[in-house]
Amino acid sequence: MIGRDEQTDQVKALQEEVEQLRRALGSHALVDQAIGVVITVGGLRPEQGWEVLRHMSQHTNIKLREVARCLVEWPSRGRLPEVIRRALPAAVEHVRTQAEAAGREDEREVRCGRPG
Repeated sequence: MIGRDEQTDQVKALQEEVEQLRRALGSHALVDQAIGVVITVGGLRPEQGWEVLRHMSQHTNIKLREVARCLVEWPSRGRLPEVIRRALPAAVEHVRTQAEAAGREDEREVRCGRPG
């Protein structure tokens, strides 16, 4: 049988875990919405939208969730923060270039008879 202090500790731990899960779900939804913005603006596939967000976060030193928030709020605010505004086209171009290079590599492997 567990004591009252132990029960209180367990309840607190569970409450903290629930709060963390709620924040994670909210953050995930925000990132998904931002991916939608990126793929619409950049004409990209969903997995490329994720790569754009990741690239922007890494190259601006801004947390990915904050980059996502800025992109999702863009339509209602009418503008992006300067650093995000500059990073977006560069990240889209970077991801497109990577995809094109990967496509050329896949083509070479198929022509040479190697499984791709």
